[in-house]
Amino acid sequence: MSLNDVTSDAEERMEKALGILKNNLAGIRTGRATPGLVDSVRVTVYGSQSPLKQLASVGAPEPNQLVIRPFDPSTIKDIEKAIVASELGLNPQNDGRIIRINIPPLSADVRKKLVTRIKELAEEARISIRSIRRDANKAVETAEKDKLAGEDDCEKAKEEVQELTKKYEASVGELAKSRESDVMEG
Repeated sequence: MSLNDVTSDAEERMEKALGILKNNLAGIRTGRATPGLVDSVRVTVYGSQSPLKQLASVGAPEPNQLVIRPFDPSTIKDIEKAIVASELGLNPQNDGRIIRINIPPLSADVRKKLVTRIKELAEEARISIRSIRRDANKAVETAEKDKLAGEDDCEKAKEEVQELTKKYEASVGELAKSRESDVMEG
């Protein structure tokens, strides 16, 4: 693996780690209703588990309400059951055609717990990014040991990996801070 491959692989993996964090943060409740709140809900229907967004359209017509319209009306009970069973603390109302979910305002305690969860998710992403840096640095050292690259090139590659690490850790911090402020304002 060339040094360029090592750095581009590291960047690609760090981007994925950031994407996972974005996805996880989207599922954290703020005081506003967003379709991302129910992205993590998996519904057991037709004998297998499917993501909710494959079975229904999710919209937020009002700041404190979600509306879920199943593509197949026969799945409405399964969708409702999955939402209740999820750990989101949401109370769906089913009128036979659509499901409405009123999003209650967050208490101060719940907000603090959500901020703690955001910090945990951000730290998991940072750990993942550092692990990717370690793997990339090992690959660079192996290339140097096997005489596939010169010492100067290896040092340059390590510096590039460190710059990527700083860049992605900063992005993680910005995402977490932004989501925390959304939760605290909400």
